[in-house]
Amino acid sequence: MKCPFCSKDNTRVIDSRPADDNNSIRRRRQCDECQRRFTTYEKVETIPLVVIKKDNNREPYERSKIEAGVFRSCHKRPISVDQITALVDEVENTIFNREDKEIPSHIIGEILMDKLKDLDPVAYVRFASVYREFKDVNTFMDELKKILDKE
Repeated sequence: MKCPFCSKDNTRVIDSRPADDNNSIRRRRQCDECQRRFTTYEKVETIPLVVIKKDNNREPYERSKIEAGVFRSCHKRPISVDQITALVDEVENTIFNREDKEIPSHIIGEILMDKLKDLDPVAYVRFASVYREFKDVNTFMDELKKILDKE
């Protein structure tokens, strides 16, 4: 492993421990040249996933797109960054556990909405309004009624 500070190749592991609920390994390393320490994470490489968009275009899966959508829907809500990260991790685990090489974007959206509904109803409605492209107030009200009927 190359040192991020001096770019020398001789570094050594001084501590290893599980991270992210045993989904990765956190390693503390020290450079033998400059003696500085840094952290690396080792994760299992997953199968590349392709998302099939509404218009049938295909593009590589990007976690950042899900995170951005969730962050927007949770704006000014009492939801921590850790909760958002955990939600995105859950969605990602569900998607990758399907072991499909391609997945339609609407399935990702539905999985995400199910998880958001449990986390925060307001964030769920915000996400659903964009995702389902609510055309008018009546469509918005119908979705709110569904939530209220379940409570």
